[in-house]
Amino acid sequence: MVSVFLILGLISLGGMVYAGAPAKVIIGHPACLSGKYAKAGEQALGGIKACVKWVNEVYGGVKIGGKKVPLEYKYYDCESKKEVVTSLIERLITVDKVNVVFAPYSSGLTLSGAPVAEKYGMLYMDHGGASDRIFQQGFKYIVQTIGPGTRYHVGTLDMIHKVDPKAKRVALAYEDSEFARMVMRGAEEHAKKLGFKIVFKRTYPKGVTDLTPLLSDLKAAKPDFILGGGHFEDGQLFNRQMADLDINVKALSLIAAATLPAFYEALGNLAEGVMGPSHWEYGVKYSPEVARKEGLKWIGPTQDEFVKLFKEALGKDIMPDYHAAEAGAQVLAYVLAVEEANSIDPTKVRAALNTLKFMSFYGGWDVNETGKQVGHSMVDMQWQGGKRVIVWPPEAATGKLYYPMPTFAEKAKGKVAVPK
Repeated sequence: MVSVFLILGLISLGGMVYAGAPAKVIIGHPACLSGKYAKAGEQALGGIKACVKWVNEVYGGVKIGGKKVPLEYKYYDCESKKEVVTSLIERLITVDKVNVVFAPYSSGLTLSGAPVAEKYGMLYMDHGGASDRIFQQGFKYIVQTIGPGTRYHVGTLDMIHKVDPKAKRVALAYEDSEFARMVMRGAEEHAKKLGFKIVFKRTYPKGVTDLTPLLSDLKAAKPDFILGGGHFEDGQLFNRQMADLDINVKALSLIAAATLPAFYEALGNLAEGVMGPSHWEYGVKYSPEVARKEGLKWIGPTQDEFVKLFKEALGKDIMPDYHAAEAGAQVLAYVLAVEEANSIDPTKVRAALNTLKFMSFYGGWDVNETGKQVGHSMVDMQWQGGKRVIVWPPEAATGKLYYPMPTFAEKAKGKVAVPK
């Protein structure tokens, strides 16, 4: 017979057993380190490592039961594949005995892993799955850090509506993926609300290698501006083949792809003037002072401290983008929730996350009852002179909007003037 004294103080949930103050708290992560999401996955890896280091070395660890406990980050490469995600989550929970699972990048992969986490009653934190549909399935243990997909192009439409009331014709061309379809749905609804005319609306298949037929039809529709994209590879192809077909519009905004440094590295001048909605960009003025003014708790490194830690984590002199920032901020949210719950019990930490409101270098945090993020605001960035510049909203802007964007002929001649 098991001694009653051995059982005292332990909590069993979904087959997992939790004690009072553990020796360490383990974050598990099926990371996208290869495959189609490797670019965003590398950013997420650096962001998580950066904030884990900050928690352990600066913050002193996670406070549980009056004791400071270090974080450990356990990750495997999911290869950007659904079947690998599900098997790795099960391994992280049953073999590695992690205390929380961070979801992989993308809505499709995040959604594929959710039932496994749910099966084990494991807290599942979403830093890279923006589809609203994830939070319409009734899952109890998933919580979102990244903002919902339907909001991605809302700010972009607000900006164009304000700066150019005469621009009425919009084309929508998005990847046929869970995430991108949600972005398109939100963009279509908001465009109609603002009085824009949708002159073209179409999706293209995942893994597409030629967008010429779609873009030819789009060109014939004569839009004033284009909203679209899906992920890095198709976004790069979209921009390059627009140049091939000499499709010139006043504004082009591509989700996910345009915000990555690799986008400009691959396209050079062709990327000038291209915009993208972003959850975070370097220069956004979130700080302890701003948090105090808004009555929010502040946690984490400053923006510059995060950048330094990120570069050290990857061993590369590259800047973090929003994929890194949202993943890092998720570490901070988990730490605050564990401290609020004074426990690593997933049910108690999940409940604490539902009431948590704070600010970090990434911005605000607040989730609704389904776990969907509602407290984080997006910004719009634009490539100008090889640099990412925040152009919307005005209170977050680090530069002026380049509008209308340069034509491809102007880009080819190097006539790319950065707004003063």
